[in-house]
Amino acid sequence: MTTQRQFLRRCNVLISGDAGAGLDLSQLRTKFVIKKTDGQTPNTAAVTIYNVAEDVAARIGKEFTAIKVQAGYDSLYGRIFAGTIKQVRRGRENGTDSYISIAAGDGDVAYNGATVNATLQAGATQTDQANLSVHSMTGLGVTAGPTVANNGVKLPRGKVLYGMARDYLRHHAKELDASWSIQDGVVQFVAQTGTLPTQAVVLTSKTGLVGTPEQTDDGIKVRCLLNPRITIGGKVRLNQRDIAEAALPDSTQGDAVNKPVAIQQDGFYRVLVAQFVGDTHGQEWYVDLLCLGVDDTLPTGKQVKLNG
Repeated sequence: MTTQRQFLRRCNVLISGDAGAGLDLSQLRTKFVIKKTDGQTPNTAAVTIYNVAEDVAARIGKEFTAIKVQAGYDSLYGRIFAGTIKQVRRGRENGTDSYISIAAGDGDVAYNGATVNATLQAGATQTDQANLSVHSMTGLGVTAGPTVANNGVKLPRGKVLYGMARDYLRHHAKELDASWSIQDGVVQFVAQTGTLPTQAVVLTSKTGLVGTPEQTDDGIKVRCLLNPRITIGGKVRLNQRDIAEAALPDSTQGDAVNKPVAIQQDGFYRVLVAQFVGDTHGQEWYVDLLCLGVDDTLPTGKQVKLNG
């Protein structure tokens, strides 16, 4: 379990073009809001960079297609976003400070463009089908990542797959009792009652926990100092005594009322949502999390998100 303390902020913003040449904008003031979820749709990043030279700002809007953001501290540093630039806007915040604002998506080209056109033979498994759908995305800027065990069901006869890869991946994930998403250009499957095989990030007041975690009917809401080791589908560990319990729902409304998620005695939770917020010249430098017990599942069809 990771327990590093955080000192001395670091941030690195790299943008690049199709030919691989790029720019390092790390010396300039940078603000970012990066939203990641396990909800299948692409993660997003909004990155604002201040007082970029005029000629460089003009190039960014024309030559570059990809962005990578690395952030954290001297003792705990790493990538928090990699994706495709969708829009570049230029503007002024006041009489002296100009900015460029970059909107980016993680794997959105593959999500919106990858199609499947293939035939599977009798005996193929759901995992075979999932791998075929993921493979159709790999030529569009993503790679295959963690998967889950096959459910043992095999096709009794051949099957033609034709359509959007994302639609097939939703079906495969449901059949495998898993979630799927694209995280920093990697397609990953995580079991609904499991996590990625990574170490849990321990969150206490000494290791980055900010304020008091809160029990809600969407999950356990947590704020901590920016930590690149926090990943969607990964584990965090909280002290049970640190969590503020939710009030009991109004019993007069019956089963229609959502009940708070369970607080885990062992303290382990799966990360469903992570929103990274930072300002290299300001106070913001944290991650807002929404977590669920490792063995818990959300009600069917329920979508969760952080406020804001």
